[in-house]
Amino acid sequence: MRVLEPFQLPFVQRALVELLLLALLAGTLGCWIVLRGLAFPAHGAAAAAFPGLVLADGLGFAAALGGFGAALLFALAVGGGAGAGRSAREGEDVRTALVLVAALAAGVVLASDVFHSAASVETLLFGSLLAIDPGDVRLAGAAALAAMLASALLGTRWLAVGFDARAARTLGVRSRLPDVLLLALVAFGAVATLSAVGALLATALLVVPAATTRLLSDRIPRWQLATTALAAAEGVLGVWLAVQLNAPPGATIAVVSGVAFALVALTRRTA
Repeated sequence: MRVLEPFQLPFVQRALVELLLLALLAGTLGCWIVLRGLAFPAHGAAAAAFPGLVLADGLGFAAALGGFGAALLFALAVGGGAGAGRSAREGEDVRTALVLVAALAAGVVLASDVFHSAASVETLLFGSLLAIDPGDVRLAGAAALAAMLASALLGTRWLAVGFDARAARTLGVRSRLPDVLLLALVAFGAVATLSAVGALLATALLVVPAATTRLLSDRIPRWQLATTALAAAEGVLGVWLAVQLNAPPGATIAVVSGVAFALVALTRRTA
């Protein structure tokens, strides 16, 4: 069938493998991001990875390492208010916005004036899904596996703190380590999505599918499965549309995700 011809192309098939792995990441980690109120810090972590990637490229060391280091520092610095009170969360949002803008500006300055690699800015900001390499696929697989293992081991603690942080402390959930590991996973997941959708559109994979299915499900396992399925479907449809329309795949997936969220929200409101 002619409609399936794009999926016969090797670079499209590699992109689909990447997206399916990221769908597992979105289904597992994305639900915790939404539940714990980390959507904005997750977006900020992806943006913060941008100058780290530029710096790594300019200095000649692993790009993923530079991006993860910058994203992790950002996530730990501004994500500590998850589950806190309203005033504390507002302060975190302000810091997130300030650091996000500073990170994007620093990345552009480094790319254009310091390392003279401005040609790669668009790829770093918006991704290059159809030009990924096996290393990008392995990174996505590692992030998905880490998220699933951590969710299985620490999900109960994340849920307790997300539901009622004060009550969780009275029940003995006092260690900050599980929350620190969640923030580290947010940083790792943000970096893993960069090759597909870039720093500015990471939430299209990490947050929007989980926010969409949250409107339909209130149980964690069912929510995660539904998010994985939706993220995979949106990715496949987005790639197909991008090839058919000669459009950027990352932006196309983001549009598909946004439309799906709007349709579900509208349906829920009118039901």
